[in-house]
Amino acid sequence: MPTPRSHRFRRPARVLAAAATAAFALILAACGGDDGGTGGAAPEPAENPSFAAGSTMARIADAKAVKIGTKFDQPGFGLQGLDDKPAGFDVEIAKIVAAKLGVDADSITWVESPSARREELIERGDVDFVVATYTINDKRKERISFAGPYYVAGQQLMVRSDDTAITGPDSLEANASAKVCSVTGSTPAENIRKYLASPGQLVLFDVYEKCADALRTNQVAAVTTDNVILAGFVSESDGAFKLVGDQFTEEPYGIGVKKGDTAFCDFVNSTLQEASSSGAYEKAWTETAGKIEGTETPTLPAAAACS
Repeated sequence: MPTPRSHRFRRPARVLAAAATAAFALILAACGGDDGGTGGAAPEPAENPSFAAGSTMARIADAKAVKIGTKFDQPGFGLQGLDDKPAGFDVEIAKIVAAKLGVDADSITWVESPSARREELIERGDVDFVVATYTINDKRKERISFAGPYYVAGQQLMVRSDDTAITGPDSLEANASAKVCSVTGSTPAENIRKYLASPGQLVLFDVYEKCADALRTNQVAAVTTDNVILAGFVSESDGAFKLVGDQFTEEPYGIGVKKGDTAFCDFVNSTLQEASSSGAYEKAWTETAGKIEGTETPTLPAAAACS
């Protein structure tokens, strides 16, 4: 697999500088506005698309409906609004794939997919595919297949704005009493362990929103996940949170499909490439995660071979 392009994430100070502006944009997205919180007009579904008989594509196209797994708690990527529908970059990418299958946005069933349950949801057939800040790695490939990547993030730390002790992952061991929060089943939770003084320093929840709440109430000293997700929480914190240190990983996000469904995987990859060429990929970003100060529009990374 070619080395993915950088996530192109600017310095944390710029995130803080316009927190109020970004928060307002995200609140509009979450609450709905004129477009129902979708991030913009949904892509037009393909008319009478034709696929090989028996394929996943044909099954979904014939049903004119699809079940898609995503996160419900991540500003900019997948955040459930007051209309009970998720909004964000992952959601828009999923809609692009659905539209290519001939499914309109109103015929999508959104299934909340916490990190620890994503493989299970795919294996059980509870979803047709998952777009949920889903880092591609070898362990997960043992159970499911990945299309993409469609974005590359980098792990970082978020702390309270008045904290001067935690300056990055290397400072965690020296502050052994400082609890760090992440999510069960996530790549960031595993990555951070090597920086800790002891296993008990790590606190795990099922969703990142609970980590943010624990940070706000002084139950933990830091939250760690991918920087663009943390930037969304910073922007909504009214100045209470900040990012510290540089990114210390690269996290290529893929679209999870049933293990061995290479035909569907190839279809998703070609759909992503078409979206990049047409401008739909850039539009999906600028109308969602791109509203968070400190981000730049990414370039679609080169796809890995489906297997």
